[in-house]
Amino acid sequence: MGNGTAFDSSAISAEWFNPFAVDSFSTFAAGVSLSIFIYWGWDVTLTMNEETKDPEKTPGRAAAATIFVIVVLYMLMALAVLSYAGIGTEGLGAGNPENQESIFAALAGPVMGPFAILMSLAVLSSSAASLQSTFVSPARTMLAMGHYRALPASYGRISPRFRSPGYATVAAAIASGAFYTVTRVLSENALWDTITALGMMICFYYGVTALACVWYFRAEAFAGARNFFFSFLSPLLGGIILLVMFFQTAKDSLDPAYGSGSSVGGVGLVFILGCGVILLGAVLMFVMYKRHPGFFRGETLRRGTAADDVHA
Repeated sequence: MGNGTAFDSSAISAEWFNPFAVDSFSTFAAGVSLSIFIYWGWDVTLTMNEETKDPEKTPGRAAAATIFVIVVLYMLMALAVLSYAGIGTEGLGAGNPENQESIFAALAGPVMGPFAILMSLAVLSSSAASLQSTFVSPARTMLAMGHYRALPASYGRISPRFRSPGYATVAAAIASGAFYTVTRVLSENALWDTITALGMMICFYYGVTALACVWYFRAEAFAGARNFFFSFLSPLLGGIILLVMFFQTAKDSLDPAYGSGSSVGGVGLVFILGCGVILLGAVLMFVMYKRHPGFFRGETLRRGTAADDVHA
C-alpha cells in the first residue's frame, strides 16, 4: 500500500494504540461503548452450555477462542482500512460521511476489483450470523429464567418438535420487532441510535453480571490464586470499568448531539432508548418479584454445576 496503490497510505503508528492519546474521557467512553457492541454476540456460546459436550469446559473455551479470533480479525481489518484509506473526509477516506454507513462497500470495488462481490457475500453471511446469535442468546437466557421462575414458567417450555425454546424465541422476536419499530418511528436514523443505545445497555448488563459473579462465588474467591484471579479480581475490575463506561455514556447521551440529533422533550433519543429499556426491565423484575419471589430469595437457583444436577 505504501508503493502508491493506496488511496491515502498511512503508516501504522504505535500512537494508534495509546488510550491516553484520546482527547477526553467522554470520547474514550463512547469508543468503549461502541466496541462492546461490536463484540456483542460471542457470549452466545455461553448461553448454550446445556447443549454442548462437557458443559463445564467447552463453552468457556469456545468463548475465549471466539474473543481471540474476533480481536485479531477486527484489529487487522481496522488497521488495513486506516492504512489504505486514511481518515480524510474526501474520496475513499474513512472520515468521509458518505463512506461511514458502510466503509467496506466503499472500499470493496477499488481494493478487490471484480471480486468485490465476495465482500457483499461476506457482509450478508455476517448479518445472518448476527441475526442467529441475536435470537439464540436471549431465547436461551429467557429459557433459563423461565426454568428458575425469574420469568413465567411458559418461557421455560421446550418445543417438542425442534427441541429448542420455542416460546422464548417467539417472545424475543416480538420484543425485537417492537423495539425496532418504535425506534424507527421516533428517529429516521434508527440504526445509529439503536447501536449507540445498545452499546450503553450492554455495558450495563455485562458490568452487573460481572459483579453478580463476584458476589455469587464470594465463598470460593479466596480458596486459591486461580479462584482469586478468575472469580474475584477479574470480574470485579471488569464490572467496575464497564459500569463507569455506562454512567459516562448515559450522562453524555442526554445531549441529542451524542447520537443522530433526535430527541424527545429535549433529551437525547439514545439516552431514552438505553435507560428506558433498563427501567422497563427493572419494572418487570419488580413485578416478577411480587408474583414469584422464590428466585429472588435464592430458593430456585442452587450453587453448583449442571453435572451436580444430573447426579443429584
